[in-house]
Amino acid sequence: MLFRKKKKLRKEFDEKLIAQHNQLKSEWMNKKSLLEKSFDVSGEFVAEAKLAEAKYFYLFKEVKERGISVKGK
Repeated sequence: MLFRKKKKLRKEFDEKLIAQHNQLKSEWMNKKSLLEKSFDVSGEFVAEAKLAEAKYFYLFKEVKERGISVKGK
């Protein structure tokens, strides 16, 4: 009974992790796209884009370590 709760919690947090991963990926891609299309780019926006990229790859690493599949989600 104790292990069932543990599996349920792991599944719940895995789903939250996948949701965050997908959200950060879309945020990073949007900022990257805007950065490529801009003529005059401020340093602040470049920093925001790099921060979004770093957050995405951090979660990507976490997803990979946990062995979660995010394809098709």
